[in-house]
This record gives sequence, structure tokens and C-alpha cells, in this order.
Amino acid sequence: MEWETVIGLEIHAQLLTNSKIFSGASTAFGAEPNTQACAVDLGFPGVLPVLNEEAVRMAIKFGLGVGAEISKKSVFARKNYFYPDLPKGYQISQFELPVVGKGHIDVQLENGDVKRIHITRAHLEEDAGKSLHEDFNGLTGIDLNRAGTPLLEIVSEPDMRSAKEAVAYLKAIHSLVRYLEICDGNMQEGSFRCDANVSVRPKGQSKLGTRAELKNINSFRFVERAINFEIERQITLIESGGTVTQETRLYDPNKHETRSMRSKEEANDYRYFPDPDLLPLVITEDMIAAIKDDLPELPAQKRQRFMEQYSLSAYDADVLVSNRHMAIYFETVVKESGAQPKLVTNWVTGDLLGALNKENLDITESPISTAQLSKLIERISDNTISGKIAKTIFESLWNQEGNVDEIIEKKGLKQVTDNSAIEALIDKILADNPGHVTEYRSGKDKLFGFFVGQAMKASGGKMNPQLLNELLKQKLAQKA
Repeated sequence: MEWETVIGLEIHAQLLTNSKIFSGASTAFGAEPNTQACAVDLGFPGVLPVLNEEAVRMAIKFGLGVGAEISKKSVFARKNYFYPDLPKGYQISQFELPVVGKGHIDVQLENGDVKRIHITRAHLEEDAGKSLHEDFNGLTGIDLNRAGTPLLEIVSEPDMRSAKEAVAYLKAIHSLVRYLEICDGNMQEGSFRCDANVSVRPKGQSKLGTRAELKNINSFRFVERAINFEIERQITLIESGGTVTQETRLYDPNKHETRSMRSKEEANDYRYFPDPDLLPLVITEDMIAAIKDDLPELPAQKRQRFMEQYSLSAYDADVLVSNRHMAIYFETVVKESGAQPKLVTNWVTGDLLGALNKENLDITESPISTAQLSKLIERISDNTISGKIAKTIFESLWNQEGNVDEIIEKKGLKQVTDNSAIEALIDKILADNPGHVTEYRSGKDKLFGFFVGQAMKASGGKMNPQLLNELLKQKLAQKA
């Protein structure tokens, strides 16, 4: 039997506010455990929550970014359940009336197709604390610093049909929230994570299969691996005569498996009811209009502009705009160097991005500034150095060995552009390889690369390639 996969994601984006959603406690990451949880976060008797206006503004920003309906009136509810790291015994969230309604985002798939993923809703809620198991022998530690941190939960429709589509959607949302500057997207710190709802059904069937929820996955690679494992698990289970149970499962990246965590709760299990301490949230048209006027250029818009303004391919534009700071870096180098955008693209997405990935660095942490890369590209364009030599200089820049001109001077890397010097070297190479010369002149054109290689080797890669090719062709064309 052929099977079809159905996937929906619930993304939790931690909002970049300085204080928590209902209290003035700090949201800074990395503090000592339980030093950033105040009486409101801990649910002490008599305390009252006060809504953080900036969190609301950020939610509206997201809604506008995905073309969603913004609710003029939304309500906060108490979602009742017990976890050790949920001090109040309930979570303040939104249920029937979320701040952001239906929207969508278009994602670029690996084959070049664009697929529209619909968003059901995005609602504000507070985060729970964190249970720590690693450092306590047979015990669990509770850190409540994260309790009350503002979250935007973004719920998609079950529109995705493969793990790769799910990752493409997750990356698109990740890029968007960083462009909007509402979430830092740091998956290692847990500020951007997702739950994946996965089910399978016979191909052609419209009825959805029973789904399993894969909880709190915090890397793109793990999302893809977890979903693929779960798809195979469900298909194998059904084909062997079993049935899929609706449940919450955890993905173990070390064992590459999902395992049951608990039965999946339904909405009625949480006993939602409006929070009596919080008035309904009312959003005015003026507030929406002001936020809309302040929106930055979003990834899809920037991608289109890069293709039109810089004549870039869809692939190159995708890579550059995937990270807002990389797009800024690219445009700065184009402006500073005056070079062809394609040449700049090759350096940014090739050598620079490769070096950053190797060291696990973000572009904002690059040891090579836009000014340095611009100067390097200038020296290629004005024929001071060749592209090959530029790669040597790039390594020196990365290792902080000086600026471009200092490195060229110190290491004697200036390109040879003097015709007479190049001709003298060519004459010597031809004289040293008479047999190859005869073969070339008798029709073995591929030997041209041999002569170029010999010249570059003899000059330490300093020959101007264009001049070398021209003069070499002239010399080889001459009669013996």
C-alpha cells in the first residue's frame, strides 16, 4: 500500500521582550537558576498579572508578516494542567480568541517549487519553567527563570507532506521572526522550538490518520530525522496489524528514535476558562496601522528584489536572504566594492559562509568585516591579485593577520601583469616541453591546460590568468 504523510507544526517563538509577559522580571538568558522568577511568575496568592504591551506589538507584527487576520478583541484563558515546572498549576494562554487568526507563508522547496503553508492561528502565552535531570543523581531540579517568558505559538494547518517540507516551513518562519526582530531564533537556548503533529493515511484517502505529537524539537536536523522516524514507525505499526495511538512522544537524537511520553490531551482536558485577572485584549486599527508602517522588508520581498536588482538566481537569493544579517552584509559589500553582485555572492555564500559554518559562527560574528571583504574583491577586480591568490589572503584575513594590502605586501602576493615577464616564463616552459608543444600543435588542444598549470606553478600562482591565456595562445599559434 502507498502511504501519504500529513504534518502540521506548532512553533514556539520566545519573544524578544526585556521583561516577562505578565511581570517585570527579566527574560535574560543564562542567569543562575531561580534568580529571575518573581512572585507573579511563581503564582503567589494575591498577585495580579499585567500584560506586556511590547509582546502584543510583536504578535501583531508577526500576524502582518504572514498576511493574517488580526483580532480586534482577544481573550486570555487559563489552561489547567500539572507539571513540576508550572508553578501556578495553570498556564495563561489564548484559546477561542487568539490575537492572530488565519494567515499563510510561501516556502521554497528543494526542487524550486513554491508551496503555500496555511497558518491556523498564532496566540500569546507564558512559558513554563524548566526541569533539569542531568546534574542530579536520581532527582529532578526545577529552574523557574523561564516561567512567564512570553511565547508566540504559531499553529500551521496540516499542509505538509514530507519532513523536508516541514523543515522548509520551519526555516521560513525562523527567518521571518528574525527579520521582524521579535525572536532571536536561538534554537540551542530553546527560544525557537517546535512540536510536530505527524500522521499517515492510505494515498488518496481524505480522512486524516491518528496523529502523534513529537514534542519540543530544537534543531532543523532533528525535526527532519524525528519526522522521518515517526513516519516509518507508524507505517510499520499499521502494516503489521497494529494501530497508532494518539499520544505525545519525545525524540531521542542519540538513539534516533521516538518514545511515548504521555497520552495526548484534548482541549477539554485542560478545562480552559477566561482568566478572571485579565481584561480582554482590545487592539485598535490605529495600532495595527502604525505597526504595519514600521514593518521592515520581509524575506519574500527581499528575495524578489535581489533577483531583480542584482540579477541573482533564485537559489543565490534564497541563501542570502535566509539570514537578515547576511543580506545586509552582502548589500554592504556590493556597495563598498562596486563589484559585480555575482562575484560578491560567490564570496559571501561560498568562502565566507563555509568558514562560518565550519566554526559554527553567525555572520554577525565574522572575523572578516564587510570593509575587508570589499577590499579583497577590489584587488581581484583591479588585477592586483588573482582569484586563487585571493583565497590565500582570505585565510590570512580570517586569522587576523592584517588588512588586505598589508598581507599582499608582506607575503609578496602581487599578481604579475608585465607582458615581458609573462612571455619570458612562457618561452622557458615551451622550451622545456618540446614534445608537448608538438602534440598541441598537431591537434591535442587539451594540453593547453598543462601549459597554464606549469606557468602558474612556476610563478607561485601570481600570473594574471587572462594575460597568461592570451599570450600563451599567441605563442603556441606561432610556427616552429
